[in-house]
Parts: sequence; structure tokens; C-alpha cells
Amino acid sequence: MCRLLKWLNELYGWLVIALFGFIMLIGLWQVYDNYYIFEHTIDSSITKYKPQPNQGGDTAPVSSPITDEMVGWITIDDTNIDYPVMQASDNSYFLNTDPFGEYSLTGSIFLDSRCSPDFSDSYSVIYGHHMDYGKMFGALDDFLSESYLKTHSTGTLTSGRNAEKTYKLQVFASAKANAREKTVFDIQQDKIRNYIRDNSIVFTEEKDYDIICLSTCADADSSVRIVVFCYVIE
Repeated sequence: MCRLLKWLNELYGWLVIALFGFIMLIGLWQVYDNYYIFEHTIDSSITKYKPQPNQGGDTAPVSSPITDEMVGWITIDDTNIDYPVMQASDNSYFLNTDPFGEYSLTGSIFLDSRCSPDFSDSYSVIYGHHMDYGKMFGALDDFLSESYLKTHSTGTLTSGRNAEKTYKLQVFASAKANAREKTVFDIQQDKIRNYIRDNSIVFTEEKDYDIICLSTCADADSSVRIVVFCYVIE
């Protein structure tokens, strides 16, 4: 009987050690996974491929490893948002493909496949993953603050691989929307202005310009999206 109790105690001890070891391995994997994702997120080094608008002469072709699916470049001043805008035939490809055509969990910043690639629509939607430290579209969180939005309201959008056309951006509103909100994500151009006016957390002013929506997940386990709206000014 004593031997059996001793054996059971030893077995219990080993099971506890194994359990804690398993939990530690899970923790180490999560740390590594987060590090890997962070290290493979597009960083500021990609701006060396940023095309410059034509200043009067012919624009030379961009020598860049970014794929031909690049339709423009978006910059929001004084934020980390300074990325190529990609577009595929569907809205799933660039969720896990970087601008160089390689598999990446952090994907790319990309234009909705239903929108005109030259940004000529009256309403367009651009998507990006929500990453830590303001990378990708993680920077959109801050625009839910009125004071932040008002002091970070300018930006630039170029269309075409060689910046054939340049637009000024004016950030004017921010909101939270359900991912199934048809007005925002089904590109309902005739209803979007009323939606923004009625549902924004921050809304500064109404102007008669085309609108671009920047969208990202609020968090990994939610259907809520953070959406930031910009006027597109030629």
C-alpha cells in the first residue's frame, strides 16, 4: 500500500511538471509567433520604392520588386501609414500576401477589388491589418480621438505605379462599424455620406469631394472595424 501511494505521488509530481512544461511551451510559442509576425510586418524600409510624382519631365519606370498589382501609394502625415496600395481580383489575396508577392501573415494594404484602380470612384475602401505599434493600419486607433484626428488630418494618395496622379487627403471622420455593415463595405456610394454623418465618433466637416475609407479590425476576436474617412482632393 505504501509503495502504491509513493508511486502515485511520484506520478502526480511528474504530471504537474509535464503540465507546467506544456504551458511554458505554449507561452514560448506565442512569444515567438508574435515576434515573427512583428518582424515580418512591412516596415518603413519599403518607402525606398515609393514613386515620386512627375515634376514636369517624363517619369521613368519604377525599378521596384513590388508586384504589378500595386495601384497607388497612401501616406497619412506624421503617422506610420506610408505604404503601397495593392489590388487583386478578390479581397482575400492580399490578406496574407505582401507587396512583393510573398506569403505573409500581415499581408498588404489593399484596395477593395470592386473599386476602380485609379481611385476615380466617388467612394473607395482600402483595407489593412491591425498591427501593434501603429504598423500597417494599427495607426487608425488614434483617429477615434477628435484632438488626434484634427492634428493628423493631412496626407497624400498617388495613383498608378509611377504616381501618374497625385491627390491630397483630408481626414475628416472616424467611426466603428460592424464588418457586415452594407453601406460601408458594399461600396454603397449613394448612402455613405449620410452614414458618416449619422454614425461617426468624430466628424469635422462636410465637403463635396470623393471619399476614401480606411478600414482595419478593432481586435482579432471581433467583427468590429475601425473606419477612418478621408476626402480625396485633386
